[in-house]
Amino acid sequence: MAVAPVFPKIIRRRSKLHGWGVFAREPINKNKRIVTYDGELIDHKESYTRETTYLDRGEIWCFTVNRRWVRDAHVGGNVARFINHACKPNCYSEVVGKTIWIRAARNIEAGEELTYDYHTDGDHIIQCRCRPGCTRML
Repeated sequence: MAVAPVFPKIIRRRSKLHGWGVFAREPINKNKRIVTYDGELIDHKESYTRETTYLDRGEIWCFTVNRRWVRDAHVGGNVARFINHACKPNCYSEVVGKTIWIRAARNIEAGEELTYDYHTDGDHIIQCRCRPGCTRML
């Protein structure tokens, strides 16, 4: 009988970086799978249409899976959609098939906000808020 994997405890709450964020409720070891980035699986054409609306509101919800598919976390997303961007993040994303995993890039302490680099490739119209003085545009 297979044992179900145990994922670290995380919680959504207000962030000092931007709006809502996701925080570790317990220490998380480096490379540990934390959560999947869920959302409706759509093609790039539909993603472009939706992203135009989201960007007008200063939001990024669409995550590219591969050359054909994108996950839209605004539709059917989970808590991972609230993980904020950072230029020097403590997490990274890993795509396995059509599943997007958020993993720990280093050991993370309880109470620490989870972040990863969004690696955006669009119009770069949203100001990064990862730290005071950051000049990167997402």
